[in-house]
Amino acid sequence: MKNLKKQDRKIYNAIQGELKRQQEGMELIASENYVSEAVLEALGSIFTNKYSEGYPGRRYYGGQEYTDVIESLAISRAKKLFRADHINVQPHSGAPANMIVYSALLEPGDKVLGMDLSHGGHLTHGHPVTLPAKIYKFIRYKTGRDGKIDYKELEKVAKKIKPKIILAGFSSYTRQLDYKKFSSIAKKVGAISMIDIAHIAGLIAGRAISNPVPYFDIVTTTTHKTLRGPRGGMIMCRKKFAKAIDKSVFPGFQGGPHMNNIAAKAVMLEEALEPSFKKYARQIIKNAKVLEKELRKYGFKIMFGKTENHMVLVDVFSSKEVAGKEAEVALDKVGITVNKNVIPDDPRSPMDPSGLRIGVPAVTTRGMKEKEIKKIAEWINDAIENRKNNKKLNQIHKEVIKLCKKFPIYKNLK
Repeated sequence: MKNLKKQDRKIYNAIQGELKRQQEGMELIASENYVSEAVLEALGSIFTNKYSEGYPGRRYYGGQEYTDVIESLAISRAKKLFRADHINVQPHSGAPANMIVYSALLEPGDKVLGMDLSHGGHLTHGHPVTLPAKIYKFIRYKTGRDGKIDYKELEKVAKKIKPKIILAGFSSYTRQLDYKKFSSIAKKVGAISMIDIAHIAGLIAGRAISNPVPYFDIVTTTTHKTLRGPRGGMIMCRKKFAKAIDKSVFPGFQGGPHMNNIAAKAVMLEEALEPSFKKYARQIIKNAKVLEKELRKYGFKIMFGKTENHMVLVDVFSSKEVAGKEAEVALDKVGITVNKNVIPDDPRSPMDPSGLRIGVPAVTTRGMKEKEIKKIAEWINDAIENRKNNKKLNQIHKEVIKLCKKFPIYKNLK
């Protein structure tokens, strides 16, 4: 980064500070991960300079022979990985991908049946503060006391309201979904079936959990999180929806695609096809189960009963008499990054909720396994219980740094 260092020292210093923070700290935010150096190189490539409105073979500007190569490679690799009929790799991220689908398939006022945010859903699945909720009518379903989705109740509601789309997927739900039941309910009420796999795409690509693509009409995802790629999105769909989706992406919602990002997506997708990616995905599940078991041992209340994916959601307020915000700050002090999170029907506010969401994809990427996860759980408990004891927090922080140095992220990045 010699050119950046010379031209803009303030930005250079901030990047170096972030590199140090990531190298010496533990990312346990469920939606974060570390990309490879190859992905970083593609993301920072000269494709940053190129405008490429349209699609391979159908561009509006000239000079597209190499942009067509990378976008075609990204599409073919994604099809091989997820076995989808049609894939659009241009969405800038997950939220735009969902909005693009709504725009393609819905009219203002149409109904969507999606998961409640406090029960694990995502903002773009119909939370009142979002733009989609101002255009379309979202009805939200919840989980039961056992932490599972009541599919009989879901079908009952679907038959009553007759939604245009039935939407599966989540941002903090820790159980696996019954794809067949979602698909069956959608067919019974004449709805389009859609699933947002942003959080579990890497687990699906690594064959650690089953693939929902054959069961749903529309599948959206981010390309970061468990998939371990650049920050971006993708939309997969059945052939009959392909034209509407592509038109909604461009020119409907976006202008020129970010070709440097698509190049990085293509690199990531090739990495996800490697046998080592399957080992990584399986290890994520193992690590999450160990984290759940250890946190339960320390007295944390595990939401939704258990985890079956890459994260756990804990109620720290009832478990440790500490709000999620305060617990997050305490863990930040020891170099463990998590995020405060609402729990089902949380009585507290979203900015200071009752829960913490804790994920293991990033530490798994670093090579940490069951032994290290047990230690991490111990540190989480100790930091929260000693959150006002700076001496203890400093001691934990030193131990965290020492472990992180044994599992470096980037060996050649400076």
